[in-house]
Amino acid sequence: MQKWLAGLFLAGLLIFGIFSVMKETDGEQHEAIETPESSGSQDGAGMTAPNAPEGLQQGDAAPDFTLETLDGETVSLSDFKGKKVFLNYWATWCPPCREEMPEMQRFQEAHGDEVVILAVNGTGSEKSVEKVEDFVQDGGYTFPVLLDQELSLNQNYQIISIPTTYFIGTDGIIQEPRIVGPMTYEDMEKMKNALK
Repeated sequence: MQKWLAGLFLAGLLIFGIFSVMKETDGEQHEAIETPESSGSQDGAGMTAPNAPEGLQQGDAAPDFTLETLDGETVSLSDFKGKKVFLNYWATWCPPCREEMPEMQRFQEAHGDEVVILAVNGTGSEKSVEKVEDFVQDGGYTFPVLLDQELSLNQNYQIISIPTTYFIGTDGIIQEPRIVGPMTYEDMEKMKNALK
């Protein structure tokens, strides 16, 4: 009987120890996750895992890419060397992306001669290209929409949360820190004025 009670007591201690360690580890993981405020991203952005890649940084050369547009044209980033570029990565199923698109259209109408907006759709995560076409047409968006069907740009630019926007100067260098989360019209104007 005493052996049985001792065994039960030890089993209880073991279970208590396991739960204590699990709770402590879980608390450390929650502390390690960046909040939008601590990561420099905008409101509405998703959480970032603590071991996620940081992505391209200010001062890095923006990797060239070639993608097809909704109109069937082939476009490369290098086509826009000498121009300021907002490279925005988005998807139709992403609420913050949908919120940002009208602001981008407003910015395009006001400053399209000064800044090129390349809205790269994560097409590999969409139900169909037709869904993207319908969304763009219904919204009346006139900036170029590029299709990342293989999600290669997503990998090359290490995009872990959307929308994400990179700001590329006339020299092809990322000149400002990226913004993760939806931008307002005012954010876009600020970035336009900061780019060279």
